[in-house]
Amino acid sequence: MSGHSKWNNIKGRKEKSDAQRAKIFTMLGRQIMVAMASGADPDSNPSLKNAIQKAKQNNMPNDKIKALLEKNNKDTSNYTESVYEGYGVGGVAVVVKCLTDNKNRTISDVRHAFDKFGGSLGATGSVTYMFENKGVVVLEKTADFDADKAMELALEVEALDCEDDEVFTVYTEPTASEVNRVGGAFADNGYTVLSSEVEMIPQNYVTLNEHQRETFEKMLAKLDESDDVQEVIHNLED
Repeated sequence: MSGHSKWNNIKGRKEKSDAQRAKIFTMLGRQIMVAMASGADPDSNPSLKNAIQKAKQNNMPNDKIKALLEKNNKDTSNYTESVYEGYGVGGVAVVVKCLTDNKNRTISDVRHAFDKFGGSLGATGSVTYMFENKGVVVLEKTADFDADKAMELALEVEALDCEDDEVFTVYTEPTASEVNRVGGAFADNGYTVLSSEVEMIPQNYVTLNEHQRETFEKMLAKLDESDDVQEVIHNLED
């Protein structure tokens, strides 16, 4: 389910090449800059606090984070959030989240990726109804990890649910402040938090054959080439 998918994503990020890592830092830097538009103090701006935590979880150097925080908030005005929806090959529902300073360029890149690999863009709302927003806190299962104690703490902090798989996943209300609160509680209690963010969780999954999966992965790779693309969410079964 989602926890397993999340773990695959985390492992994938750890295995990125230097070029791909630079792209991730660019992506995370934009997220920090846009979040700063609501205030430069992480303690009073949950979105900024979450963006900083995400950057640290992806091993962005502290000096890079500090440099971004020292930038004037007017730097964020060039970027706007855009969300595109559609279907990939085999009917896989796809949501593409972007931060861009040129919407014409971004929609052109996204549309090209869909068209080239058997997909099609849809109207706003055409697939998002197939996903549910949840806060997701992912814990590493270290050698001394105790799932029962983790579940007890999840109950104490009033989390919505939890899932024990390759990693231990805790679900919260879908707000940055709630994700930060629950993730912080686990970190304060000695747990290793691999990621903590609000995610779109598929309500059902689609299975592809080998050829379709190869085509779909090529579309994902094409989308990943765009610096404007921040995240691609889909309901393909692992």
